Amino acid sequence: MSEYWLFAAGLALAACAYGLGRARALASAGGDIRALHSLPGHYGWAAVQMTLAPALAVLLLARLAGWAGPAVMVAALVAALAGLGWSLCRGTARFRARNAVERGVMGFLIIASTIAIATTAGIVLSMLFETRNFFALYDWRDFFFSATWAPQFQGQSQLGILPLLWGTLYISAIALAFAVPVGLLAAIYMSEYAGRRLRALVKPALEILAGIPTIVYGLFALITVGPMLRDYFAQPLGLGSSASSVMTAGLVMGIMLIPFVSSLSDDIISQVPRALHDGALALGATRSETIRQVILPAALPGIVGAVLLAASRAIGETMIVVLGAGAAARLSLNPFEAMTTITVKIVSQLTGDSDFAAPETLVAFALGLTLFVITLGLNVLALVIVRRYREQYE
Repeated sequence: MSEYWLFAAGLALAACAYGLGRARALASAGGDIRALHSLPGHYGWAAVQMTLAPALAVLLLARLAGWAGPAVMVAALVAALAGLGWSLCRGTARFRARNAVERGVMGFLIIASTIAIATTAGIVLSMLFETRNFFALYDWRDFFFSATWAPQFQGQSQLGILPLLWGTLYISAIALAFAVPVGLLAAIYMSEYAGRRLRALVKPALEILAGIPTIVYGLFALITVGPMLRDYFAQPLGLGSSASSVMTAGLVMGIMLIPFVSSLSDDIISQVPRALHDGALALGATRSETIRQVILPAALPGIVGAVLLAASRAIGETMIVVLGAGAAARLSLNPFEAMTTITVKIVSQLTGDSDFAAPETLVAFALGLTLFVITLGLNVLALVIVRRYREQYE
């Protein structure tokens, strides 16, 4: 309950500071708003900033130092009251309250961006440290170049990443091969052919797919898509008899990725200058020629970004792979065989009573760092493509 009381006290202090800061400024100006340097609201918000900032600083330092109890609350209250008193002393008619508020907002934005950067750095450093511990216990050559994945917590494990990496890339490639054409064609239809009423119905219907939980997609793969592919394709062709396969997970994941490609591509295509579209039609090009030779090349950087987002989403997917593709780590070209991905094995290695001094557990961090490097490489490649074509069409 102390957190709720602290939050309520902060709101009450902020409200009091706003009212007192505004009243103080008006009183110093003799009630004449025209005599104030800034609007009365700016004086109120400046008082709020000066009141809450010291209190938040005290609470943050206390949390970092591990202190707690009534003494911390009293210190935060004293700091807030001191800040309020200081703000009231400064809040005269000549005080540049608007500039103070702008500086406070800029400081808040800097802190927010710093937190985001620090979080990313913390994630990377945590994976690096644990990966270093893993490679101190397990040979990196066996990890990167071995084709066998056989973890045994009793020792003598074989932790080769190649079958997991192959399964990740194979399933992601099938998902993108299905999602990118379908999503891109749907985006072209919605932006260039569909009327306003039909577009208002089709686009939300496609975007509903993005809101379906991945566990539901996994169940759909397990009870519908997998048995259908097995009965109508795998068994008649003699390619397998399991409902769990790369093709099952890839197709269902492709369905999940369609809104990522279609919605973003539609937004990018709609932002292409209308003058390019009208100019091509005025020169005698058909609508399909205009789309193929003018609209798509101009929108290519944004489309590449949409495909990159879909690829990153596919590489990091877990539930669909668990229920649709199985958990077998193998190297095979047969799309109707069960395989697994890096994310699935990260979960399996960290599930249960894990010993973080064993290589069988620490390997999860090495797998996570490998996924991070792959995603980073995709981002760098996309930036190269975007810059190349953006220079061409600007």
